[in-house]
Order: sequence, then structure tokens, then C-alpha cells
Amino acid sequence: MNLKVRLSIMNFLEFAVWGAYLTCMGNYLGVAGLGDQIPWFYAIQGIVSIFMPTLMGIVADKYIQPQRLLGLCHLLAGFFMIACWWMGDEAGHGNEIINKSLFITLYTLSVAFFMPTIALTNTVAFTILKNNGMDTVKDFPPIRVLGTVGFIAAMWFVNCAFLDETGFGYTLGHNPYKFQYTYYQFLVSGLLSVLLFLYSFTLPECKLVKKEGKVSLAESFGLNAFKLFKRRQMALFFIFSALLGMCLQVTNGFAGPFLTSFKGIPEFADSFAANNATMLTSISQISEACCILLIPFFLKRFGIKVVMLMSLFAWVFRFGFFGIGDPAMPGVIFFILSCVVYGVAFDFFNVSGGIFVDQECDPKIKASAQGLFMMMTNGIGATVGTLAAGEVVNSFCSWEEFTVNGSKQSFLVGDWQTCWFAFAAFALVVGVTFALVFKPEKKPITEVKH
Repeated sequence: MNLKVRLSIMNFLEFAVWGAYLTCMGNYLGVAGLGDQIPWFYAIQGIVSIFMPTLMGIVADKYIQPQRLLGLCHLLAGFFMIACWWMGDEAGHGNEIINKSLFITLYTLSVAFFMPTIALTNTVAFTILKNNGMDTVKDFPPIRVLGTVGFIAAMWFVNCAFLDETGFGYTLGHNPYKFQYTYYQFLVSGLLSVLLFLYSFTLPECKLVKKEGKVSLAESFGLNAFKLFKRRQMALFFIFSALLGMCLQVTNGFAGPFLTSFKGIPEFADSFAANNATMLTSISQISEACCILLIPFFLKRFGIKVVMLMSLFAWVFRFGFFGIGDPAMPGVIFFILSCVVYGVAFDFFNVSGGIFVDQECDPKIKASAQGLFMMMTNGIGATVGTLAAGEVVNSFCSWEEFTVNGSKQSFLVGDWQTCWFAFAAFALVVGVTFALVFKPEKKPITEVKH
């Protein structure tokens, strides 16, 4: 099989594991009696991202070949995710989890072993491509796009698949047994992890490279990158990275429960958006895949500051469109527009930010700087933002039980509009402040002063 095809399959499975539950998990947590814990379930991903990728990176550098460690991490992540499914199955459809603490622990362990695999798949792909004389800049993007395709495919599957007393099937209409509302989304994710565990051992070897010279403990954990805060430009950049990171998981955690809550309103109960929230939000990932290809053009034409500003203000529209839309025509158009601008909101800062760090820093500190960038956005920023967003949502909304088409279901209902407008206002303030205070230096940073 063609090498690039094999790496594309790896990326497809990697992100399909995540897509199976990331955007629809909130729908089930409400039913399981964990609705008020939704912020923590998403914040956990940020918390473990602060240290687990670094720890697994050290293991991959020194002890276990990256492709094998990738498989082992997925085996453990899959095992714990399947255990979450088992606990849901034991409780039964529409019932609360009996041992909530154990469920949260199993989920945390699964995420702790999954999050490092995102970086490991990149390491494996880059290593194999380089070992075979390929150009990573040219050959990697098409491989990575297949990861987004896998994420979308998993979202569509759990959106349509159901399992009830009549058996297994698919539907775009109303069905309370659809995987996006039940614990079966965790089973799909777990089985895909196990499949990737098996597949990873068919990949070419990524032999360990013995490092010359001594490396301090601080350097091993990337702590030397904090010296970058001594430069005003980089300090501001990383601070704004954390502030923007606060927006990253908000819609992942609450877009599903928000759209699904319209099922509790009779005039919207049978609408496509209310019954297929996961499929509708998958437009965001489609937009993301397209916007990645636009970044080189926009960077060359407008520069890094303007591109980052486009991202910041795109978040304003991302949240604002949710606030003014509804599942009926023409309101549903605003939901679609919110998903379309997500590609700009997510990619134009995350991807262009990584390019900015790469261009501005000396090769000796680039790896640490990239690690710090990810820590500030997906670690600290995403964690604080998710918990703060949860406080806002829990203040204006609550889980209530409704009878829809003869079956009882729980929805997170309340003043959603105020919540979305509050998030939009936050993004607007960050964007305006960034425009006023951030001024990129013309010369790259070639050293870090002690």
C-alpha cells in the first residue's frame, strides 16, 4: 500500500476516535445525571494536555518507538472509553449513572492517554515521511486533512446510528436511541481506538535516535521556553493565545446541548437542526479543512497580525450567530453561518500562530516555543475558558425533562441567547485589545536573554 495512504488511514482513525464523542457528549451527560459537570469533562482535556503530551513525548524520544507508543496509548484510551460505555449500559437507557465518580475517573484516564496521541501521530507521520525522502511541507497537509475527514465521518455516524428494541439502524429523523444521545458514542470511540492500536503496529519503524550531550530536566519539560516571556512581543502573543484558547472548547461542549434543547419547544421539536445537532455542527470541521488551505494566501497578502485578527473577530460571529439563530428558516441559516466561520476562527489563529512562532524563534528554542504555544491555548486557555463558560451556562440554563414523541428526554434549556452574547462580547474585547497592543517585530527572535 502507498505510504501516504497508510499515514492517511492513521490520521483518519486518530481523529475519528475523537469525533465520535467530542461534540455530542454533552447530550448524554445530561441524561446520565452529569449535566452540571459538562464543563469539567471538557476542561479535563485541557488539564491533561498541560503535561501528558510532554511526558509521552519523552517516552517516545528515549524508550518506546513513537508508532508503538501511539498504539499502546490508544489501547489504554480505548479500554477506559469502553468501560464508560459499559457503565452507561449497566444504568440503562435514559437512566442516571449509578457511580458517577467512577465514570468520571474512567473518562479522565481515557482522555489522559488519548490527548498525547495527537502529537504522536504528527511525530510518526513526519518521521516516516523524512525517512523515505519525502517533503513534509508538501506531503503532510493532504495526510492531515484526512484526519478532519475521519472526525466528520465519526460525527455523522453517531448522529445517524441508533440501537433500540428493533435493532441497529440509521435515521436522520427523531430517535431517542441515536448514538449522539446515548452511551454508545463511547463504544464507537473505544472500538476505533482499539482498531488504531492494531493498525499502528503495521506502520514502518520510527527508530529511536540517541541524543548527544546532556539535557537539563527543565529543557526536557520545555520549561526553558518560559524565558520567551522576557520579550514583550512574545509575552503578549502567549497571553492572547491563552485568552483565545478560552474560546476553543465552548462550542464543542455546549453547541450540541444548545441545538438539541430546541426539541423541548413544540414548534422546533421535529426540525432537522434540533434532531441532528452533531451532523449540523460537522459543517464546522468541513470549514476547518477548507480554511487550512487558505492560510498561506492570507498570510502572504495581509500578514500575521491581520490574519490573527480575522480569527479573533470570527469567534465573535461564531458565538453571535448562535445567539440570534433558531432551527426554523431563516433562523437556521445563522447556525450554518456560525459553523462556516468556525474554520476561520479556529485555523487562522491556531495554524498561523504556530507559523508565527516558527518564524520568530531561533531553531534552538522552536520546539519549546511550540510546546508553550500549545500549553497556553489547548491547556491553560481551554481549561479556564471551559470552566468559565460552564459557570455562565449553568447560571442561565438548567436540565429539564420533556416528553417528545411519547418518550421522556432531558434538555438543557434557559436563556441561551444571553450566554452566546456574553461569549461573543468576550471575544470582541479580546480582539479589540489585541489590535491595539500587539505589534509584531520586524526582525525574528534569534535568542532568549537570561
